[in-house]
Amino acid sequence: MATAGRIEPAERGATRIADRVVAKIAAQAAREALDEIPEGGAPPRATVVVHQESARVRVSVELGYPGDLGGQCRAVRRQVAERVRALAGMEVPEVAVQIERLHAADAGAADRGRIR
Repeated sequence: MATAGRIEPAERGATRIADRVVAKIAAQAAREALDEIPEGGAPPRATVVVHQESARVRVSVELGYPGDLGGQCRAVRRQVAERVRALAGMEVPEVAVQIERLHAADAGAADRGRIR
């Protein structure tokens, strides 16, 4: 019980989570959402803008082709929003998924991995 003039520990100070920490959470969540990273593909990367208690996230991914690109992007958006909300306690009004590259499923040669 608080005495007069004393502030409870839970009421002191503030917690601020750096943008780069939220970006790491988002990138890991995107990895979790994707079934697998295509052979020769880069893992997801994320950038974040935090304003007060909300985070706007942009995730860059490389996906296998052919595949359900829309379904994979929906899964990434959902997972990123859930994980950032759960781990950082922030609302996520926007998760933009940018497909950086498509990798052919049967790519044997190094230069066949990129779909143009």
